[in-house]
Amino acid sequence: MLGARQYPTAPSDFGAIESAPVPTHDVLVIGAGLAGQRAALAAAEEGVSVGIVSKVHPVRSHSNAAQGGINAALNPGDSWESHAFDTIKGSDYLSDQDAVEIMCREAPEEILHLEHLGVTFHRNEEGKLGTRAFGGASAARTYYVADITGQAIMHVLYEQLMKHADSVARYEEWFSTALALDEQGECCGVVTRNIADGSMELFRAKSVILACGGNGQVWKPTTNALICTGDGIAMAYRVGAKLMDMEMIQYHPTTLAGKGFLITEGARGEGAHLLNAKGERFMERYAPNKMELASRDVVSRAEQTEINEGRGFPDGTVALDITVVPKKRVHEALREIVLVGKDFAGVDITREPIHIKPGNHYTMGGIKTDVDGRTDIPGLYSAGETACVSVHGGNRLGANSLLDTLIFGRRSGADAAARAKRTEGSRPSKAVLEAEQATIDAISAREKGSGRRVSEIKFDLGTAMDAKVAVFRDEAGIQEALETVRRLKVEAETAYIDDKGSIFNQDILGAIELGYMLDNAECTCVAALERKESRGAQYRTDFPERNDEEWLKHIDLQLNDDGPEISYSEVTITQWEPQERTY
Repeated sequence: MLGARQYPTAPSDFGAIESAPVPTHDVLVIGAGLAGQRAALAAAEEGVSVGIVSKVHPVRSHSNAAQGGINAALNPGDSWESHAFDTIKGSDYLSDQDAVEIMCREAPEEILHLEHLGVTFHRNEEGKLGTRAFGGASAARTYYVADITGQAIMHVLYEQLMKHADSVARYEEWFSTALALDEQGECCGVVTRNIADGSMELFRAKSVILACGGNGQVWKPTTNALICTGDGIAMAYRVGAKLMDMEMIQYHPTTLAGKGFLITEGARGEGAHLLNAKGERFMERYAPNKMELASRDVVSRAEQTEINEGRGFPDGTVALDITVVPKKRVHEALREIVLVGKDFAGVDITREPIHIKPGNHYTMGGIKTDVDGRTDIPGLYSAGETACVSVHGGNRLGANSLLDTLIFGRRSGADAAARAKRTEGSRPSKAVLEAEQATIDAISAREKGSGRRVSEIKFDLGTAMDAKVAVFRDEAGIQEALETVRRLKVEAETAYIDDKGSIFNQDILGAIELGYMLDNAECTCVAALERKESRGAQYRTDFPERNDEEWLKHIDLQLNDDGPEISYSEVTITQWEPQERTY
């Protein structure tokens, strides 16, 4: 008879976990969502050594949550020019048109590339790739996999990462805390924490690509995952990189009140109606031509206006009526939101309308980059929601975000690899590693009760930003939010944690993420105060008109001793002059 198996009974019974030595890479990608994975694959195809670092398992990245689809002018009769114009109009003319042209020109080839890799895009009755309509688009050009498009693309790209295992090293569940610069001010590495054992490592790289996603957790509620804390934006900002368009925060028109769960725009693309408490299809008053498929900022403002003026439901919502879509089609194309409705709202969306309201969803701003992902710090790149190219300007069109991640992820990966080939590279100073370790030790050393809990500060931050820097804004509200953010930054310096251990310590990560979030929030408030007009997602009730003469420009922010320093950069216009935006 076999003897009873002996299990460890206390932490002391476990042997020490040894961290594997961390190699040097030509290109190091931080973040393993769609932008990060696409960048890593593009760099690997150039024959360089690549590392990809993610604080979660890659297929847990927030790209997983993208539901509706990806845009491309692939159908006969459609054109990249039409796609570009829709994007520029949707941006309220704040997007850089050279970047938009690149994205829209290269979109069809990227869709075909994904399909050839194995993404099972929907096909129509003829067996051809099928599309659905999406907001702000003049043609149905959104390719999709039911309402799990991001997840479908994510898994296919992760398969490709494993296929390239010889050239792409995956560091899963490693948390990045700071960028390392050499004496010439060039980016040469990243400080990371191995979440499994708490050890700190200094990665060395010739090129670093930040693809860490957005900052939605700054707002409460949000459609964003808990991991979306603005890490990459804050790390770049702290070493002097410029940020751009940080005031432009998208509120998605259809989220579950209080919970933040996203109800895909694909529902409206399939024909769902928006109704107020009187049963009126109120979008007739705001966008008589496009109705529910106007751009997201227009629809969110319309909904919020209905709610504010008393035509919403008592719970502060309006209704999305999906019962007008054939039930068979709902189960075929919208199956995930059928489950969301049942599980989180207790509603069968095939039988009755579901209550929704605008909710925080996406940041159009981020780290300022060119069309190849380069920031103003040599060796530092960015792509995806972390970056601001700017293809989205004041408002992103639905289904352009997945396209953005893939096109500019690929371009940044290729350019970062080319730079690595022609660069010797430098060795980062261990001082940055020692400084990060000291910061973490100081957080752990705080006594219980010495300050507030991290979760309390995070809650105050999210509720303040959602109340004052949301669909409608004014100077008094933004200023109040900014004062709250700066007070919370002081309180965060003494916030304590309960877990003092090293193994999978989420408390430590939460404290670091809080710092990232507060930096993001401060920059958003400063930029929102500065832009004294209404454009795209920035609607100032005290400046309700768009003012091209004074504000057709980007607001750039750079860290100085007193916080964000404001400067401006021109909007690139190639062929589409600004005009009044109507839907």
